[in-house]
Amino acid sequence: MASKAEKIVAGLGGIENIDEIEGCITRLRTEVHDPSKVDEAALKAAGAHGVVKMGTAIQVVIGTDADPIAADIEDMM
Repeated sequence: MASKAEKIVAGLGGIENIDEIEGCITRLRTEVHDPSKVDEAALKAAGAHGVVKMGTAIQVVIGTDADPIAADIEDMM
């Protein structure tokens, strides 16, 4: 079974679509290559409470485990 970090990566369009990621208290702040590849339904199914899209900047609201999940995703990159 995929980890929460892996599910979030998939929802963001795959590891190759992520330029940057950082944890910020309750959110993952990301920059993506192609925002059309971001699947909000998949992110919510992975546990996101919300998704904020501003061009190529995507914020995934996931709660207090944002920092460790960001670290897991950085390790995959």
